Amino acid sequence: MLPTTGAAPLILTLGLDEASTHFFNELRQRHFPPERNFLAAHLTLFHHLPGSQQAPIEQVLAASGKVQPPLALHVAGVQFLGQGVAYGLKSEALETLHQDLQRQWWPQLTPQDQQRRRPHVTVQNKVRPEVARALHEELTASFVPFEAMGTAFHLWAYRNGPWEWLRTFPFVG
Repeated sequence: MLPTTGAAPLILTLGLDEASTHFFNELRQRHFPPERNFLAAHLTLFHHLPGSQQAPIEQVLAASGKVQPPLALHVAGVQFLGQGVAYGLKSEALETLHQDLQRQWWPQLTPQDQQRRRPHVTVQNKVRPEVARALHEELTASFVPFEAMGTAFHLWAYRNGPWEWLRTFPFVG
């Protein structure tokens, strides 16, 4: 096991299948401002879990990953974010999983993480609205819905800059 992260907040993301990851990463490489593109494409489940609770959080994720089969995800559309663009995903199974984790961690969650999750993968962010609008129109014009798979939890530490990967919990159920 890796050492605890002390006070650094933890971020929990959903790992995606190889083909979907490649698709989203290719778009990020082309459209995300290079000076801000420190991470691979990801779907954030929780933005700020308490670093002081890393060990019990890892226990929950390990137990969940052992019984959780890969999650079917429907990539449903392209979303305009104002200063960026994302792909929206739908999955009742993911919504149920997220709600189960919320219930377990509720007292420790920030208001942002207590909200209903609207799953998405951001491929452009922090650009001028007209740049984002043009990319949104371009991607929407050629968009065809497709299926992806959620394959694992990825746990990260946020240290006021690029995220530090801590551990992966594959879905093997």
